[in-house]
Amino acid sequence: MDSLDAKFPKYMIYCVFVACLGSFSNGWVIGSANIPGEITHNCPNGNAHIFDKTFPDCLPMDNALWGFAVASFCVGGLIGGLSGGAIQTRIGRKKAIIVNNLGYIAGGVLIGCSVHEGMFIIGRILCGIGCGMGSLSIPTYIGEVSTINARGAMGTCNQFFIVVGILLASVIGLPLATVPLWRINYAIVAIPAILQFFLMSTCVETPRYLVSVNKIEEARVALQRLRGSANVDREFYGMVEGYFGSAAAQSMTNYVFDNNATDEQLVPARANNDTMGVIQIFKDPVIRRISFTVIMLHAFQQLVGMNAVMYYSTTIFSTAFDPEFSKYMAIVTTAVNFVMTGVSVALIDRMGRRPLLLMANAGACIFSVLLVIGYVFNIPALLVVSVFLYVASFAIGIGPIPWLMTSELTPTYASSSVGSIGTCVNWAMNFLVAQCFPVIFARIAGYSFVIFAVVAAAAFVFTLVFLPETKGKSLETIVQGFEKHRT
Repeated sequence: MDSLDAKFPKYMIYCVFVACLGSFSNGWVIGSANIPGEITHNCPNGNAHIFDKTFPDCLPMDNALWGFAVASFCVGGLIGGLSGGAIQTRIGRKKAIIVNNLGYIAGGVLIGCSVHEGMFIIGRILCGIGCGMGSLSIPTYIGEVSTINARGAMGTCNQFFIVVGILLASVIGLPLATVPLWRINYAIVAIPAILQFFLMSTCVETPRYLVSVNKIEEARVALQRLRGSANVDREFYGMVEGYFGSAAAQSMTNYVFDNNATDEQLVPARANNDTMGVIQIFKDPVIRRISFTVIMLHAFQQLVGMNAVMYYSTTIFSTAFDPEFSKYMAIVTTAVNFVMTGVSVALIDRMGRRPLLLMANAGACIFSVLLVIGYVFNIPALLVVSVFLYVASFAIGIGPIPWLMTSELTPTYASSSVGSIGTCVNWAMNFLVAQCFPVIFARIAGYSFVIFAVVAAAAFVFTLVFLPETKGKSLETIVQGFEKHRT
């Protein structure tokens, strides 16, 4: 069997699973402050040492400081995203994933041992650095090791594991939302980080990265291991061709390429095979167009407002229910997110990326409007249903697809810089929403979701006009599609 026709080789699935442990850690950091948040910064005993002589019962913070503390991991995410591109280019995708676990381990331990709010914030920032680097290196790794037929499902697993992390952080956070157990809730993130730190050494480096550093034979061995018994000749030729051009690929791979028997065109060698920097990607007309698409996908993903729901779902439900019941509703919200992300994993390689994203943006727009109506007219049932369907709309497309398409749209020689810019935009918008939403929500309450409805409508139009379908295409073929529309 040709490897281009392969779907789910076992070793490839294993490598994706191990890589996604970092996504789980990311989700845990996002969800860990939701349920135990109140007891963390506003417990009855304040910073008194009633339960333990070493650690204060909680870390008293007003709402503004707590909002910053919760959102501060986005600052770390921005730092991790900025540095992640250079790191994964220098040491490889595999080692970059290993390194980013250090942020989770150090941050989780620091928060668990916090005796001052400053320690809590620094710990969140360190965890955020792990999130930022992982947000870049994990989707890149998955995209570069996956088969064409399974790349959508494998790429969506990144978001699926994030959602699993959010869900378990909420469920486990419920019994841990007491003094002094809240500390354990934040420190748990170190466990999957330590596990991945060691397991990642059993996975291969991505073949495309090895090709980019001219380790051609190692790349072929890695690809063969990822594809099992399938014949990798044609797929490997395409990888080398996409980086060095057709002539070099034929000499390096000994693959017999019959241009008369196919509709494919010979790919010319690039003038410079060096990895593109951030400035260079905006000078090249093809990569500039790809970069614009990636940036807009990531901006829309955050500005559509999902993290406003994730960070402050308990607060939102408190307008309709008592505080205790609101905690359970927040957990149900994460469960909906989990289920629908699983649906996305099953559908994305069947329906394609573009239809799912269009459907998701339309749903986010419609249910944001219904959410406003539920607030304005005080209709608890409509409020709950709208939140759940809004979350479902996000989970089925807006959540996973931008990360997946970042790796699908970008050639290896530009992937680190384009991915780094996209990741930075994502985390910057994440921080903006986390900081501004509580202020906006305090002023205009439910009307704040009108903003998210407008953003979702704009995202729908952008997807309809600018986003190509990448289902069933090799990464090299996708880039060639942009080259045909060079501007």
